[in-house]
Amino acid sequence: MHELTLVLPELFILSMACVLLLLDLIFPKRPAMILLLAQVTVLAGAYFTWTSLSQATTVAFYDQWILDKFSTGLKFVLCLLMFVVFTYGGRYLSPRGLAKGEYYVLSLFSLLGMMVLVSSYSLLTLYLGLELLSLPLYVLVAFHRQNPQSIEAGIKYFVLGGLASGLMLYGISLLFGATGELSFVGIQQVLESGVEVNAVLMQFGLVFLLVGLFFKLGAAPFHMWVPDVYAGAPSSVALLIATAPKVAAFGLAYRLFADAFWQYADFWQQLLLFAGILSLFIGNLLAIAQTNIKRLLGYSAVAHVGFICLGLLVGPQVGYVPALTYALIYSGMTTAAFGVVLLMSRAGYELNDMDDLRGLSERSPMTAFLFMLVLFSMAGIPPMVGFYAKLVVLQALVETGWLWLAVLAVLFSILGAFYYLRLIRIMYFDAPITFEVPSGGSVGMRLLLTVNGLAMLLLGLFPSVILAFCHALLTN
Repeated sequence: MHELTLVLPELFILSMACVLLLLDLIFPKRPAMILLLAQVTVLAGAYFTWTSLSQATTVAFYDQWILDKFSTGLKFVLCLLMFVVFTYGGRYLSPRGLAKGEYYVLSLFSLLGMMVLVSSYSLLTLYLGLELLSLPLYVLVAFHRQNPQSIEAGIKYFVLGGLASGLMLYGISLLFGATGELSFVGIQQVLESGVEVNAVLMQFGLVFLLVGLFFKLGAAPFHMWVPDVYAGAPSSVALLIATAPKVAAFGLAYRLFADAFWQYADFWQQLLLFAGILSLFIGNLLAIAQTNIKRLLGYSAVAHVGFICLGLLVGPQVGYVPALTYALIYSGMTTAAFGVVLLMSRAGYELNDMDDLRGLSERSPMTAFLFMLVLFSMAGIPPMVGFYAKLVVLQALVETGWLWLAVLAVLFSILGAFYYLRLIRIMYFDAPITFEVPSGGSVGMRLLLTVNGLAMLLLGLFPSVILAFCHALLTN
């Protein structure tokens, strides 16, 4: 019974997801009530995780589960991100007939999978969390059945995701064959005991395991699903996929690299180096050629994941604070970017083409200003918080002797600034188009979007806030 208290937030999210499913059956025409309950659920989940933040590190369920500051803090962030997703997506779903209870139930189950993932202390629990995270997302991508692009994106995401999961499961079987253990505690005991382990089997297992990680992060060369899913999925679903799963995937990476296989750092660092450079190159280069905003944000995500990979690369030497800082800041920037996309979408219309932003500064000055702050932050221009995110990763690279890699990352960042600044030019210097920005959107959404956008500037001016938070999570 004591161990059950360690999973109280997960049990609460699971119970409320089932309750929402029943309430949607009883009140099928009350989407506003279901939305409100979903928002209350994730806020309550955030409260439960925050109250357990000071609890001592505990390994439970026969070494399958860990509760520490890192997992608890990440769960708190995941619940807040899901609250933002629900708030931004509320006005988008209703005009399209998508404001159904299934949307919120599937989103909560995906959140549950993310929470299981970051507390996993076993390869088996890790895989279960990853699948619980992924399966609802496959359905949500194809949720808009009247849109052929949504169906196509859902099938592509499902097929590629299933392939990545199969490869990851095969890697787990190889690692189990090499060590005879599934829990991270057992794996560490085997590796530290001096027992001879088949190194080739371990390396092949790690390669297949990292395939699943790179797929969830959207890192090259396993990025091919990202722009298609971002463009084809409903924008509220694209917002969900672009934010919280990235943070959960970082939690997966931390568990693997810091807790389970740190003795093999020399091997998996080579894979991170390759994925990081390739992601920066492909993401920034292909984003330049895009005219669809959501596809541009997709390739931009690949480039940002490249920086996260570089932050993980230097983790064994300087710690994982730079990578965690970048992952959290990227999630904040992406929520604001998609918030603008959702705000400007209306019934029968999606904000897709860049030209739809022409003259936005005249049609909606506040929206244009907030989007400009977000784009400056994504480009890494001071004093925005995105500049600080890149700076901490670059400093870590220089400190660990990767000077040439830091210079290369700066060059790719300069290349990436082009397509962000092009959007700003379109908003402020091109002739306005005829239609107005929709005046809809709840007061709560507009207020939250304003706070989200201004946070890009304020956190850039006072970056010690987020840095102290990351240090606290990674100090046990």
